[in-house]
Amino acid sequence: MATHAGPVERTAGLRRAAAAAGGLVAALSALAPAVAGEGLPAESTSQSYFRVREVELSDQQAALHGVLVIHRGLEDLCDAPLSGADLALEVAGLRRSVLDLTGAAPGPVPSDAGPGLSDAGPGPAPGTAAGTSSERAWSARWLIGHQVHVLFNICAAVAVAEATRQLRRGEHDAALSRLAEATEYVRGFPAAMTHASTIPADYYMAEIRHTMAPPSVDVPLSGRQHRGYKLFRAAMKDLLSVVPDSYEHLAARAPELAEARGALLEADIVDAERHVTLAYSMVHLRRSIAQKPEGPDNAVAELRLMRHRRAARYASLIRFGDHYVADAVARLRQA
Repeated sequence: MATHAGPVERTAGLRRAAAAAGGLVAALSALAPAVAGEGLPAESTSQSYFRVREVELSDQQAALHGVLVIHRGLEDLCDAPLSGADLALEVAGLRRSVLDLTGAAPGPVPSDAGPGLSDAGPGPAPGTAAGTSSERAWSARWLIGHQVHVLFNICAAVAVAEATRQLRRGEHDAALSRLAEATEYVRGFPAAMTHASTIPADYYMAEIRHTMAPPSVDVPLSGRQHRGYKLFRAAMKDLLSVVPDSYEHLAARAPELAEARGALLEADIVDAERHVTLAYSMVHLRRSIAQKPEGPDNAVAELRLMRHRRAARYASLIRFGDHYVADAVARLRQA
């Protein structure tokens, strides 16, 4: 009889995964140490705040810095109160990141391994260092979850761009594989954001939110400032320029491609939908810190509008499109 993993098994699986990631960090560090990111200039306020830098790296260095993010993410997940569904999605994205960054071939995950990256032996419990307050752990989690999200955005952008190039060359089987991998990352987007937000909402409002707006920073922080997000959106636009067909037309000539594209677009819509509900849980009906004073909407309304625009754009491209919203948007544009 199949059984579901309980909290103890889940944490043990995460600890094995974190230990495996730590071992990979050590192996990659032995080849060449990590670049001191804090010593590099930030290209935006967002990069400075979230401790992200952009620089040319060798394959080894790119793998090392990516695995460092993965390692921190897994260690924090041992304590973060993330739901089982989101945990599975984020860990799947982390595992896919390791494979992409290192060029390793995916292997079978043992049935008793829990939500880990591999079946490494049990390691020491990570968790919060002795003497570290809950507040410091929550602030660290806000950054760690966002760094995982940035990693997923970049990996997804690369996967979508490569799939698009393969489609242009007629390499459809390879493109299908990369679209599936991109979908795995996009499904991890909202999981990583939820991971970052597994902190008390009142702590976020009192201690974190004001640090992302003037005078704490030069300009209010916004997701649009993330280069990884911009790269992903550009890659999605390019993909749809290569396969712009409606779902019905594409399914008639290339059913597997229609399903793969549809899965990616559905995940993209769900990411927008979950951003709406996540924002509501954190700030309720308050305005976004990035909104202009004269704007009529609040944060949730702005995000909901982004969701509707995306759903309208994709309505004819997926099997179960939101045609009600698509028709409404079309009427508004004609008015």
